[in-house]
Amino acid sequence: MIERPNRTLRAGSILLGIVLLPATVITLLDGGHAPPIDVLHRYAPPSLLHPLGTDPFGRDLMVHVLTGAFNSVTIAAIAVCLATIVGTALGLIAAVRPARAIMGLTDLGLAFPPVLIAALLVTALGASATGEILAIALFGLPAQIRITRQAARSILIQDYIAASRLAGRGPVYIMRRHVLPNILPLLTVQATSSLALAILSDAGLSYLGLGAPPPRPDLGRALASYQIHIFDHPLLVAIPGVTIMLLVLGFNMFGDGLRDALDAAHEEHTP
Repeated sequence: MIERPNRTLRAGSILLGIVLLPATVITLLDGGHAPPIDVLHRYAPPSLLHPLGTDPFGRDLMVHVLTGAFNSVTIAAIAVCLATIVGTALGLIAAVRPARAIMGLTDLGLAFPPVLIAALLVTALGASATGEILAIALFGLPAQIRITRQAARSILIQDYIAASRLAGRGPVYIMRRHVLPNILPLLTVQATSSLALAILSDAGLSYLGLGAPPPRPDLGRALASYQIHIFDHPLLVAIPGVTIMLLVLGFNMFGDGLRDALDAAHEEHTP
């Protein structure tokens, strides 16, 4: 029972480490800037100086992609944190009060295509990291509200909650003392798994030109700019594509393994 989640967690951690460890080191060393352009060494093959070769602008492909991966994960993490904080607060409110306005807005958010929301934000704020973060956060907000509301309601029907109410405890105390600690593992797993979707959203928005503008390295923009070379220089498209795949698969496996591990721990402590 415990071996499978451990293997899943380990596999997810390895996949994430393959990308995030070198991406973090490279970003810290060069400050997160795009590698310098060197038109004299365009399309250079892999070598000791350029392990994955260079792109159409003579930039080191490995440095460019790994810096883009770091930037994408950073934007995804900020967006997921924002969606988790706001969604948890609204979900808790909706769990204890008739919150038709909150749930109505949630349904409305699910009805709007994500690309349309992103386009509206880009129109209002311009193509920027801020607009991209807000768009990705809005994508995940409805699901976060619904998950929190459902989980909180399952706690609020327990006998010890009724006893706490009879003791004169208010809703804020009950939420802070009883509900939030019990749903925190679920929220942690949800946030981890949401990172995979957020990274895909970041890549998709940047691919469509709705993300942060150049010269900020980005995986989605790398795919968009390199796609015309898919037949003559397939490595240019394969590297950012595989990087996105490793990140998404890694966060999904890590979230699944974390969920299974927490479930196993809960079963062990349940009489």
